[in-house]
Amino acid sequence: MNTRTQKTDFTPVDQDLYAKAFQLLDPDPTPEPAAPAALAAPAAPAQVPLTTTAPVRLTGPVEKTLTDALAFLDTHGWARHSLVHPEGARCSIGALRAAAGARNTAYRNAGNLLLDEARRQHGKKWQTIPSWNDTHTGAQVRSVWEAAIRRAHHMNI
Repeated sequence: MNTRTQKTDFTPVDQDLYAKAFQLLDPDPTPEPAAPAALAAPAAPAQVPLTTTAPVRLTGPVEKTLTDALAFLDTHGWARHSLVHPEGARCSIGALRAAAGARNTAYRNAGNLLLDEARRQHGKKWQTIPSWNDTHTGAQVRSVWEAAIRRAHHMNI
């Protein structure tokens, strides 16, 4: 059954607009059989596919502070019982201060995460980073730093 309307105030359908919309939705449709040359439509300009890049994950300020502090320890050395050793090595809190540049939010959050990880690995008795740092080996301290960086990365902070 065909029903036609008598109204004339409809906007005519733009077939090219529909064709472009469907092409954007399905840029690589299954090709249809070719029409004979006499019936073929003029060739459309080639469409350049839109390229997408992988999403960029930005490093959060806590992860950056922890990573920079661990790099500082790797470069300058790790120390016990001293914020800054005369030869430039630092304890964990000294490395955090050097990496953060100031006692800002990233510094405080990185310190809290580091201490929390120290408690997870070495017991709940640790009240401060210096007390934990001064009673553990370099390998134990490094293990806590690496775990804290992984946690910051997974938490995206």
